[in-house]
Order: sequence, then structure tokens, then C-alpha cells
Amino acid sequence: MAISQAKKNEIINQYARHEGDTGSTEVQVAVLTADINEINNHMKIHRKDFHSQRGLMKKIGHRRNLLAYLRKTDVQRYRELIKSLGLRR
Repeated sequence: MAISQAKKNEIINQYARHEGDTGSTEVQVAVLTADINEINNHMKIHRKDFHSQRGLMKKIGHRRNLLAYLRKTDVQRYRELIKSLGLRR
């Protein structure tokens, strides 16, 4: 159900701000978005899996907080990230 390490590394390389960057807000939001999409697909099949549903809600909340932080600190980076990930805002 979680994303594979290869896919995670690919996302990190795509959204990293510099070499070796794994903790910037953009990378964290991109990895969380991939996780959220995977869990969403799982929830479409397994509607009564409430443990996964709770994990999904926690990840959505974490992503929301990170996006609010990015919007508060640097609006241009926020807009670029939202556009590249295809998130509604």
C-alpha cells in the first residue's frame, strides 16, 4: 500500500531544491501526495478499512500543515508546487 522506495527516490530527485535534499517542504509534500494517492486507491476497493482511513486523514492533515507553512513563507514556491502536483487550492 505504501509507495516503493524507487518511486520515492524518483519523487525526491524531481522536487529536491539541491543535491541531497530530502527534507524540504516541496519534497515532503510531494511524497505525502504520492502516499495519499496510493491510500485513496486502496480505499476505493476496501471501503471499510478504517485503520487505513485514519492514516489517510493524518497524512492529509500533515500535508495541509506543510502547504500552509509554505504559503506563509514563500507564495511563489507554493504556487509552483500546487501547479506541478495538480492539487486544488
